[in-house]
Amino acid sequence: MRILVVNVNTTAAITESIGKQAAGAAAPGTEIVPLTPSFGAESVEGNYESYLAAIAVMEAVRAYPEPFDAVIQAGYGEHGREGLQELLDVPVVDITEAAASTAQFVGRSYSVVTSLDRTVPLIEDRLSAAGLSGRCASVRASGLAVLDLDRDPAAAVDAIAEQAVRAVDDDRAEVICLGCGGMSGLAERVVERTGVPVVDGVTAAVTIAESLVRLGLTTSKVRTYAPPRPKKMTNWPPRS
Repeated sequence: MRILVVNVNTTAAITESIGKQAAGAAAPGTEIVPLTPSFGAESVEGNYESYLAAIAVMEAVRAYPEPFDAVIQAGYGEHGREGLQELLDVPVVDITEAAASTAQFVGRSYSVVTSLDRTVPLIEDRLSAAGLSGRCASVRASGLAVLDLDRDPAAAVDAIAEQAVRAVDDDRAEVICLGCGGMSGLAERVVERTGVPVVDGVTAAVTIAESLVRLGLTTSKVRTYAPPRPKKMTNWPPRS
């Protein structure tokens, strides 16, 4: 089984971190292929960058030359999953939805701890669109930019854990979801600080994608995710 794990930003170090986390969760016989988009922002922290990333991720997947069995979109609260599902027959798993759906198996309510406050509405909208907001106690911002997670991991753990503790104590969350692909690998340390289950969206997405492939399930092509209709595309893809 081969699973493409596509970073939504162009920072290779984050792609490498996401790839390692995904590979660590994969079952024997599953090949994880991390991909970095060829264009876009170094970090995705707003609507403009998110819509740009959606196109970049779709193009990265379209350009991949070998067969694959599933795709993971490794961006929290980002646009584009629906477009990938139109393009592909294989399962497409978004880490936002993977984390939230997994959290609901191990607790009554969950909270998401993310990076900057400006990303909170994007995550809330994605959870609502996916029908996963009903048991979301809160979405909290750590105040860290995405690139800060790699620059100072110790400070990142402190900031994320502080908000996770507040989510448990003040918002009555029973499970914490790490709300950024760049937070991969921090779950164990946040568990130590909170005493509740902590879900990493990347590892959850790998497990879900593997299960869908093993079940022989593919993306439905009736109505919503039917393939794009053939038509003339003006100046697309753009010429360099």
